[in-house]
Amino acid sequence: MVNETVVDLSRLQFAATALYHFLFVPLTLGLSILIAVMETVYVTTGREVYRRMTQFWAKLFMINFALGVATGLTMEFQFGTNWSFYSSFVGDAFGTLLAVEGLMAFFMESTFIGLMVLGWDRMSKGKHLVVTYLVALGSNLSALWILVANSFMQSPLGAEFNPITMRMELSNFSAMFFNPDAQAKFVHTVLAGYVTAAVFVCGVSAFYMLRNRHMDIARRSFRIAALFGVLGTAGVLTLGDALGLIGGHAQPTKLAAMEALWKEEKAPMPFNAIAFPSQEEQRNIGEVQIPALLSILVTHSLDGTVPAIDQLEEQAKVRIRNGMPAVEAMKTLSENPLDTAALAQFEAHKADIGYGLLVQRYAPEGDLSLITEEDIAKAANDTIPEVWVIFWSFRIMVALGLLMLAYFVGALVLTLSNKVQNNRWFLRCSIWMIPVPFIACEMGWIVAEVGRQPWTVYEMLPTWLSASTHSVTYMVVSLAGFLLFYTIFALIEMYLMIRSIRKGPDDEPTTPATQTTAATAS
Repeated sequence: MVNETVVDLSRLQFAATALYHFLFVPLTLGLSILIAVMETVYVTTGREVYRRMTQFWAKLFMINFALGVATGLTMEFQFGTNWSFYSSFVGDAFGTLLAVEGLMAFFMESTFIGLMVLGWDRMSKGKHLVVTYLVALGSNLSALWILVANSFMQSPLGAEFNPITMRMELSNFSAMFFNPDAQAKFVHTVLAGYVTAAVFVCGVSAFYMLRNRHMDIARRSFRIAALFGVLGTAGVLTLGDALGLIGGHAQPTKLAAMEALWKEEKAPMPFNAIAFPSQEEQRNIGEVQIPALLSILVTHSLDGTVPAIDQLEEQAKVRIRNGMPAVEAMKTLSENPLDTAALAQFEAHKADIGYGLLVQRYAPEGDLSLITEEDIAKAANDTIPEVWVIFWSFRIMVALGLLMLAYFVGALVLTLSNKVQNNRWFLRCSIWMIPVPFIACEMGWIVAEVGRQPWTVYEMLPTWLSASTHSVTYMVVSLAGFLLFYTIFALIEMYLMIRSIRKGPDDEPTTPATQTTAATAS
């Protein structure tokens, strides 16, 4: 029997690893593009200040990239060490995507980063610019394949379950790659990375302007990042709406949790702006609603509705009862693959195989014939993720997104009017804004991943069945080790970043006349 403590600790360890890793990823994605834009300006204008800008931000990019790679490698190893049954279950499909990511994106990115850093005096301007764009392309391709793999877990298209081998086998690579969830999530996540980098560049540039240092680079960097940020934030919010529509159809339980929608509502449905969900009581303890807004946001109409948690639980009970015969047939086929009656039984019920596996958690010694209606009700209740976590993570993410949009509009107005360097209040706010996109990205990850529970592969493989059979002691020790390991990495990142920022760009003239001229440059 599966040890639920081991499963919980495995989830916690992977969540901690992913959250730490995702601190580095968005900045890498965004800085790679911003650096390419800055170098493009240098190549087209020939102005030395843009070369120094490119080299300075590239130095910070390298620090972030190196630590991102270190955290990402150990995360991938966890699939084999802590989630062995999951790895076996989806290896044919999921493993293909990770292999493509490694061969096409990771190696490409790493190779061209070396050329970008060391090739300034060894290549022509045009060739070096091409290399810089290839680094940016590699970073974004890496994100593409990882997000396609993640979307397969959220909406498993392009693979068929084989009841004899107990594996999902790749059947349509095109369907997997062009998964609507994958395409929307890729653009949304990449744009979030661009916004993260834009806030970071604006904040660091504001730091220099407050101290009247490196003004030529600071003002130009701030202007490019502000424009980048306005466009990126608008795109994030727009694609977030599209992703919500796609996700709402693919994962109605996640959508219901995001809106704390416990009971069936008639159209037009109100939107819970503020609520305090109680999972145990299945109701909101206090809420502030905006009439009709949920129907408008989710269905883009006044007469549209979405299923509530009580409806989804009833649907889950039906699917659990239908999935149980598929699990029984699968057991027979594992002993006798030629049993035609068992194969026919499986084919008749295979659409709900995941729900049959979900309720098996409550079966004494795995015997589904002993399952009661109470057990079915428990399993149906398990299909609803932690509502308060999803509800508030989603609202924090959206609120921070709107805050960043307002910030970038103000930043763009000030920098285009050449007033930003004199607005010390706004410059201080810019520095305090640096953590905001990182928090928003982490909240988005929580919505996506915690909202998928109780599945590792949505409606196919339950989380309780996916973990390796480690001891509790092993998991506690390894979890503590990972937390220590990644905390050290985060501290190293902060130390190296702060040290490089304090030092500033290299080879800047420091005469008063030069600083005065730079301060008035556009």
